Amino acid sequence: MLTPVADGLWCEPRSLRFLGVETGTRMSVVRLQDGGLFVHSPVALDDATRAAVDALGPVKALVAPSLFHHLYVGEWIAAHPRAVACHCPGLEKKRSDLRWDRALGDEPEPEWKGELDQVFFGARSLENEVVFFHRASRTLLCVDAIFNLHRHPSRFTRLVATLLGNREPGSTWLERLLIRDRAAAREQVGRMLAWDFDRIVLSHGALVETGGHEVLRRAYAWL
Repeated sequence: MLTPVADGLWCEPRSLRFLGVETGTRMSVVRLQDGGLFVHSPVALDDATRAAVDALGPVKALVAPSLFHHLYVGEWIAAHPRAVACHCPGLEKKRSDLRWDRALGDEPEPEWKGELDQVFFGARSLENEVVFFHRASRTLLCVDAIFNLHRHPSRFTRLVATLLGNREPGSTWLERLLIRDRAAAREQVGRMLAWDFDRIVLSHGALVETGGHEVLRRAYAWL
């Protein structure tokens, strides 16, 4: 179900398996000041979800923030043809079957400028994630930059999380292998840490309700 997280911010978690592991996923919806909706990492669009979102306002922007978070964007584009469809760098090649309007970068788009800030976390080139900061709720919106699977209900998922070093909300040891340009990563994470956020909404695992700034700092302190 679409659940309120803060004033003007809702989330909907869904079950999802990745390489046989139940990691879950999560969509976020932000109501902008003009009443339009910013839909981040859309989940499958069933009738109940569409009704719940449409009741909040018109969908203004659809955002696929990572190379791995795009599976259901096409359904949302078809259902909301007036919404601007935005993708992380590189996704337009992976999903050339979809109608895209904008490629995301470090600068907020006009539809959400002044309300959401963003950083292209390009040093994590496997995902090319664009991370967002919702100023009004002091919330970091990410998908893969932070994981929180160490207390997942699935015993197997908890085991995999432990093997990957995800023993608390944060990154995994895979980042140390995948991030080649540490200087760029430090700079990009540094710009995120300049934001005044407390909560982290992430895709894989429970939300970080408070203390999120320290979670992000600790997760990438090795850079």
